[in-house]
Amino acid sequence: MADEGNIISDLNLGNGEDNAPAAGIISQYVKDLSVENPNAPESFAWQDQPQIDVQFNIGARAIEGEVHEVELKITCASRADAGVAFAVELSYCALVGMRNLEEQQSHAFLFAECPRILFPFARRVIADATRDAGFAPLMLEPIDFNGLYVQQLQAQAQQAEAGIGEPAGHA
Repeated sequence: MADEGNIISDLNLGNGEDNAPAAGIISQYVKDLSVENPNAPESFAWQDQPQIDVQFNIGARAIEGEVHEVELKITCASRADAGVAFAVELSYCALVGMRNLEEQQSHAFLFAECPRILFPFARRVIADATRDAGFAPLMLEPIDFNGLYVQQLQAQAQQAEAGIGEPAGHA
C-alpha cells in the first residue's frame, strides 16, 4: 500500500509525449468490388464440378505521416467445362496508424498482421457477393498471413545469399 503513491513517478514519459510503440486499424472499407456472372442463367444448371481459383495480393502505401493504407486484393473465379460461372475481384482496405515502431515491426504489421485482421471481413464480402450472384456463398479457407510473411522473408534472404555468391559478369 505504501508504494501506491510512486506509480505516477515510475512512469518515464519524458516531456509528456506518449512515445510507446503503437499500431492499430483506424478504419476499413471496400475500395473496389467487381462481381461478374457472365453465363447466367445457364450457369445455374451446369452439372460438372467447378474449379475454384483464389488469388490474393497485399499492398501498402504511406498516406500521411503515421497513417498508411493496407490493401488486401482477392480474386476468385469459378470455372467449369462450359465456362466461367462467376468471378469476384475485391480490394478491401484499411487505414492504419503506426507510431514509434522500428522499420521491421512496421513492415510486419503492414504485410502480415493487418491482412490477418482484414481477412474475415473480406471473406464475408466475397461470400455475400457470390450468394447475391445466385451461387452458394464462397467461404474462403483461413490464410496464415504470418506464416506466408515469414516464408517470403526467408525466400528473399536465400535469393540475396545466392546473388552475393555469384561472380561478377555471370547471370
